[in-house]
Amino acid sequence: MAPRQQVYTARPKARPAKEEDGAVSAPYKPQKAQAKRRKIQADEKAAGKKADSSRRTDAPRRAKEKEPAERKAPRGGAKKGEAKQATPPGRTNAQPEKKAKDAAKPARRAAAALRAPAGKPDTRAKRQEEAVYRDRRRSVSRGGDFGITMMALLTAVFEALGLLLTACRQTGTLDTRAVALLAAVVPLGLMTTLALPRVLPIDRLIMALTNFLCGVSVVILYTVSPERGVRQTCFYALGLAVMLAMGVLVSRCRHFKGLTLLSMLLGIVALALPLVLGEWQNGAKNWVTLPLVGSFQPSEMVKLSIVLTLAYYFSAHRTVFQMMPAILFAGACLVLLMLQRDLGTALIYYLTTLVLFYAACGNMPLTVLGLGGGVGAAVLGYKMFAHVKVRVAMWRNPWSDPLDKGHQIIQALLAIGSGGLFGVGLGQGTPDQIPAYYNDFIFAVICEQMGLIFELLVLAVYLLLIARGVSIAVRARRSFDLLLGCGVLALLGIQTFMIVAGVIKMIPLTGVTMPFLSYGGSSLLSCLAMVGVLNGIAERAQENLEEDILGA
Repeated sequence: MAPRQQVYTARPKARPAKEEDGAVSAPYKPQKAQAKRRKIQADEKAAGKKADSSRRTDAPRRAKEKEPAERKAPRGGAKKGEAKQATPPGRTNAQPEKKAKDAAKPARRAAAALRAPAGKPDTRAKRQEEAVYRDRRRSVSRGGDFGITMMALLTAVFEALGLLLTACRQTGTLDTRAVALLAAVVPLGLMTTLALPRVLPIDRLIMALTNFLCGVSVVILYTVSPERGVRQTCFYALGLAVMLAMGVLVSRCRHFKGLTLLSMLLGIVALALPLVLGEWQNGAKNWVTLPLVGSFQPSEMVKLSIVLTLAYYFSAHRTVFQMMPAILFAGACLVLLMLQRDLGTALIYYLTTLVLFYAACGNMPLTVLGLGGGVGAAVLGYKMFAHVKVRVAMWRNPWSDPLDKGHQIIQALLAIGSGGLFGVGLGQGTPDQIPAYYNDFIFAVICEQMGLIFELLVLAVYLLLIARGVSIAVRARRSFDLLLGCGVLALLGIQTFMIVAGVIKMIPLTGVTMPFLSYGGSSLLSCLAMVGVLNGIAERAQENLEEDILGA
């Protein structure tokens, strides 16, 4: 038996000595190689995480620097004349190399995505963002769409009941013309409110409010004058076509310089026509009769020209000198209207110009100076024109001449009072006692037949229409769209106030029509064309909003 001391001396040492080339002894080489493989795998995983982080922070330059070596290596192995790298000692299995490549795939994909050209966005991600936006927009507007649908249906019910009652008013007979009118008016309102906004630039709320006002006009006019009711329906259908055309034009057009210059030329020519071909009516010479067209009022058509011109020059130029072409055009229109003695329309033009001027530059001193000039022009017109003196005298005391000069305003006040809160009934009353019941005094006729509560509802619809137009205008990205919307709303608001205030004897009569309600093709066509302008501005604002959301 060997001694105990010999057993201890026969054991090998715990750590073998290194050889001259620095390599460890052969029994420990696999352990060293496995440790190296683990380190390589950990480094590759860390590189993948860093590449993902750089992709989220949009750093293509750093991703290119961190690109894995496999992507940088040339195809076909090493270059000619270069020696291949020796396999690390102890790596006899190809499985670690495969695992390292699999771990580096996320990093390579992230680097490839960052190296993609900026002009080719990820279409799949963009489609997903668009779908999310559509879902969000649909969920937000669901309640509003339900309200608009109910408003369109209630308008259709009102039109149907009103025309059916009128058709059955005479005992034993049926007015087939009223039934035909019903078959034409109701589909027009429902189609333009519920169907056409899906394919054409139409704001559904504005369209629902407009169709309500036009439907009330058709029903009321047919009850008091069937011939005028039928003509108003024809003007309504033609006006809807003009509205759609204006909406498409405003939403698609990108350069308005040529259109502005053309509208200025046509506006001057149109306002000069009554001075050559017109006839004096009610103290003014503002109507023209042509063989194939019939009678029309050119000043109604020129409203769009003056709004377009003012919006274009006031948005593109900020100084008073640069705004001068638009100011001169507005001044020329006012001079022609003064020569025609159409002072009500001249006042609407003047106030609209002041509103747009203040909205464009915010110059309060010049705006106040313009208001002072308007007051001076009103005083001058009072002294120059006899019919203006008569209107002011009848405004102050219509009972001084109840059978002649004051007869119209007195009958209008009596009609409003006799209607009460709920009216005397559709088709009842004596509207024909008012000489101009179908245009200037349509407000009094509605109050008599439907009552004061219904008329307050009509005024609330006007307010909602203007409020909706303001919300569309303030969402516009370009100042031209903003000023164009402000001009249209100023025209509609000022004209509505002037006619309502004149009928209830708040201000003197101005001789203008009530938008959408008064009989006449010129007035209805111009009002629906302005609604088309609002629809086009709404479409442009919606496109800009979608670009902002998807580009965020």
